[in-house]
Amino acid sequence: MKWNAAKHAFPVSLPICAGFLFLGASYGILMTAKGFSPIYPFIMSLFIFAGSMEFVTINLLLSSFHPLSAFLLTLMVNARHLFYGISMLEKYQGTGRKKAYLIFGMCDESFSINCSAKIPQGIDKGWYMFFVTLFNHIYWVFGATVGAILGKWIPMNIKGIEFVMTALFVVTFLNQWQETQNHKPACSGLIITVFCLLLFGAENFLIPALLLITGILILLEKEVKYV
Repeated sequence: MKWNAAKHAFPVSLPICAGFLFLGASYGILMTAKGFSPIYPFIMSLFIFAGSMEFVTINLLLSSFHPLSAFLLTLMVNARHLFYGISMLEKYQGTGRKKAYLIFGMCDESFSINCSAKIPQGIDKGWYMFFVTLFNHIYWVFGATVGAILGKWIPMNIKGIEFVMTALFVVTFLNQWQETQNHKPACSGLIITVFCLLLFGAENFLIPALLLITGILILLEKEVKYV
């Protein structure tokens, strides 16, 4: 049963593979350019598995040790996963011991696939979501490790490489826009984010924006299908 689920999950994860290999390699190259050994991006990508936070962690490791600031920054950067988790409560029911890994490995891309997955009849949903998550995890770790090794031995110009995070989110947004007919949630998110950015500033807009977006999604609950 599990290998049948893996066979169906693998093709769905392939589009993520291309993005993760490039993005992960960019992260690995940036880490080694900052003076870290290739073992650092391997371990961090394996156990943190939060791409945006891993990029941010580079500066945290190079700056003074402020655990409270690091905790609050991590909470703000990954706060969106709180809302992801709430929307996946029903999906993850009945997955048994796999649930722990599904929770740990729920990145943006795995959430996007598993949330809207049309699982073929006869395929166990728990194993299907598990392998989607596992494949995406492998792509990220492999990309980061290879990038770190290449960055260690091949001189590269890394100017502007941080922009890959912005590019990834833009592509993810456009993909979701094309796959759905109801664009009210997406438009609401854009408007609220810009409003909060202008009102609260770049350093403080994230939490208010997430709270307002959640409120709007609750109001649009009948029009938005999470599961």
